[in-house]
Amino acid sequence: MRGRIAFWNILLKDMRSYYLKPPNISWGLLFPFAWTAMFFIRSGQGFDSIPDLLPGVMGISVLFGTTSMLSVTVTFEKKGRSFERLLLAPLSLEELMLAKTSGAILFGTANAFVPVLMASFLTDLSTVQWLVLVPAVILIAVSSTFLGLFIAVAVKEVFEAQTFSNFFRFPMIFLCGLFFPPDRLPVFIRPLSYLFPLTYGADIMHATIRHTHLTPLYVDFGMLVLMCMILFLGSMRNIRRKWVM
Repeated sequence: MRGRIAFWNILLKDMRSYYLKPPNISWGLLFPFAWTAMFFIRSGQGFDSIPDLLPGVMGISVLFGTTSMLSVTVTFEKKGRSFERLLLAPLSLEELMLAKTSGAILFGTANAFVPVLMASFLTDLSTVQWLVLVPAVILIAVSSTFLGLFIAVAVKEVFEAQTFSNFFRFPMIFLCGLFFPPDRLPVFIRPLSYLFPLTYGADIMHATIRHTHLTPLYVDFGMLVLMCMILFLGSMRNIRRKWVM
């Protein structure tokens, strides 16, 4: 019981301190809107192009929403020595880090559905397979959050985490099949795309929205779960080795 209360209070504290601040809420609304408008105008194909663009915009919204926020919350609290106080909570280290990352997962998931809400006013989304899309978006948010955690625990300063994140985020926009399938990449680059969890998440979103995909969905979901586990366990190893002596 005490563990659940501690978990919930850590999550609420992060939501109040970081995620529910007006600048972050406006960022969560304006960023997906800007990407949607940019690609919509760039395509010049009318409203029929929205389903083709929607998976990519959703993926970018999740990726940037989770990694940007987590690099601030985790790195800032480690530098400010707030993390040491959290270690006194009646939680295991794994539960503590899950509590710290839950806010980013919720924030990233909410970000993903901002472009969906806007698209619903412009095009017909009745053919979207929501029962598959929703858990896929949640898994994408989890994997992106754990990627952000893996980066955040490897550095000391917030600006280092943000800079290091960009080395992953911007290549992922072009390599992970958000706007064009990985099989159209050059042969020598193509294997690199399958090292990122977002590649499998993007494939699921294309399957549920556009009804085209490259990999069986059970493989996509399996790889997403596997990469979530690898990133989380890798982060926990670094935390124990670098933060908890």
